[in-house]
Amino acid sequence: MSEQPRRPRKPGKPYRRPQKDPVRILAFEALRAVDERDAYANLVLPPLLRKAREKDEKFDARDAALATELVYGTLRRQGTYDAVIAACVDRPLREVDPPVLDVLSLGVHQLLGTRIPSHAAVSASVELARVVLGDGRAKFVNAVLRKVAQDDLDGWLERVAPPYDEDPEDHLAVVHSHPRWVVSALWDSLGGGRAGIEALLAADNERPEVTLVARPGRATTGELLAEDAAVAGRWSPYAVRLSEGGEPGAVQAVREGRAGVQDEGSQLVALALANAPLDGPDRRWLDGCAGPGGKAALLGALAAERGAFLLASEKQPHRAGLVAKALDGNPGPHQVIAADGTRPPWRPGCFDRVLVDVPCTGLGALRRRPEARWRRRPEDLDGFAPLQRGLLDSALRAVRVGGVVGYATCSPHLAETRAVVADVLKQHPEAELLDARPLLPGVPDLGDGPDVQLWPHLHGTDAMYLALIRRTA
Repeated sequence: MSEQPRRPRKPGKPYRRPQKDPVRILAFEALRAVDERDAYANLVLPPLLRKAREKDEKFDARDAALATELVYGTLRRQGTYDAVIAACVDRPLREVDPPVLDVLSLGVHQLLGTRIPSHAAVSASVELARVVLGDGRAKFVNAVLRKVAQDDLDGWLERVAPPYDEDPEDHLAVVHSHPRWVVSALWDSLGGGRAGIEALLAADNERPEVTLVARPGRATTGELLAEDAAVAGRWSPYAVRLSEGGEPGAVQAVREGRAGVQDEGSQLVALALANAPLDGPDRRWLDGCAGPGGKAALLGALAAERGAFLLASEKQPHRAGLVAKALDGNPGPHQVIAADGTRPPWRPGCFDRVLVDVPCTGLGALRRRPEARWRRRPEDLDGFAPLQRGLLDSALRAVRVGGVVGYATCSPHLAETRAVVADVLKQHPEAELLDARPLLPGVPDLGDGPDVQLWPHLHGTDAMYLALIRRTA
């Protein structure tokens, strides 16, 4: 059989295989997991980084840091970058394939949010597109990013954000990359003028420090401060912050469970409840929404110092397992159960202190979970409202006369904080609000009370809310 004649090559540049960049491929895979599976970056990224190190010994700490910056930076500024990309394409963004949009967003972040030179950002993004999308769509990526590269971030914001005077909320939403409804809700909760809301939104886009807690009786802050890159916390006597590059897993006390990773705002909530004045005995404590276990572990250690018993309850069995792991080795008496706090197995009036850190929208932790701002919808508030009220009502029934309940939530939204407390207290005339502010000694800017709202831009913490309530009859 005679050979078929070879088809002549078209004139032009010879074909070149795309260069695989493990850092950018990893970042792309993380964004796809967040988009396709509703995964959280803080859960997806660590196993991807471990896999990359195992696969390539040349993948080092600098590569891991760049991959982390690309993922989190892109997610935090997604709203801004979407507005920029929309100005550079000839179709609605909803008609751009999500994988293409992820590559474009990664490229735009490199161009507008990092110090990577423009030519390198475009080139690396086009190479990524060739690997994960193919040559055809890589040309589209190249064309869009070359348009983006013609201006810097400030220039683009001038073009794509409406003037503040015409539409303040939409201006802030584009400039600071938050959904408009979130901007409105945070502004209502914060009060005040433009400076405060801009500072808060900007703080949401900053990379948060890693904060450790030295669990009393098991570890000391002195032990943690002996670690590299460790500095004292601002407000909690048990807090130690790790500066950039600090790795919690490298700290022996963390590996042994004697210390943990816990935002300082979360620590302050637990400490305030533990130190609230009681009338009568102080022997039985309840954490009614204990998962995943950070506050329970701190409360358990504080209870142990006083000889008190801690019951940690969590509805979801797998989260109850995390609570048990966090409390493993606690020096005092404790028990972990899987139970629904709105239909509790315990008798009414049998606890001296009760904490309910209720499920919520998580709008107070957008620094740590930037993708949450794009997933949440205003209607989610209606879904959480009955549960939040039910849990606080149950907590007030669980505490004895003279005992104290702490209602906490990692959201500053008024519908999840003061509205819940006010509604439930109407049904419980035998309860009264305590002034929580003196129980956070040294912490400034706590407002008029009696409840407390912490803020990222004022306190360097998540936006935790706390109301302390004493049962009087």
